[in-house]
Amino acid sequence: MSTRVDFAFGAADRLLKACEVTQKQVAAGRRLVVYTRNPARLAKFDRLLWQFESTAFVPHVLSDDPLAERTPVLLEPSAPDPELARQGVWLLNLDTECPPGAEHFVRILEIVSGHPDDKAAARRRWRSYQETGFELRAFDISGT
Repeated sequence: MSTRVDFAFGAADRLLKACEVTQKQVAAGRRLVVYTRNPARLAKFDRLLWQFESTAFVPHVLSDDPLAERTPVLLEPSAPDPELARQGVWLLNLDTECPPGAEHFVRILEIVSGHPDDKAAARRRWRSYQETGFELRAFDISGT
């Protein structure tokens, strides 16, 4: 199994775009694990999933929640469980670094804003994924 990483560059707001992407993936019947070690970023993403769109509801819980097995979106503050990857779950990375165990996942989604720090961190992740031999794809979403 090879890992494919899709980078979406040019998001006006990284976390809001991550909410939209998460909603689309859930609507398509896919499960996602959303990873970041940053507790403030994870908490903000959690809040945004409740309010980014008035009619949207994206079921989500922390990965250690008793309902995690039955919930399509898992918020993960530590290393994602490789078992999730074996179940076909995709990974949405909101961290500044590559997620631990990335090689276990068939698909990783990366969203990058136009902020210079975010772009610089994304370039480092791109190089790291490239060195690991992952298939990389870039999409310009600045017009969306």
